[in-house]
Amino acid sequence: MKAKNKVLEAIKNAGEPINAGKVVELTGLDRKEVDKAMNLLKKEELIISPVRCKWTTK
Repeated sequence: MKAKNKVLEAIKNAGEPINAGKVVELTGLDRKEVDKAMNLLKKEELIISPVRCKWTTK
């Protein structure tokens, strides 16, 4: 599974807005991979930030 898909699944399954550090814990991916995947997801408007530095799906 691609890093982007893993990150999106982790954010969806969290049930609440989470930060990148929590995504790293849930996915086991490297922080750089998570940041890169989250940037792509933001550009594609698949994730939003309802609270500063925390992310959830649309």
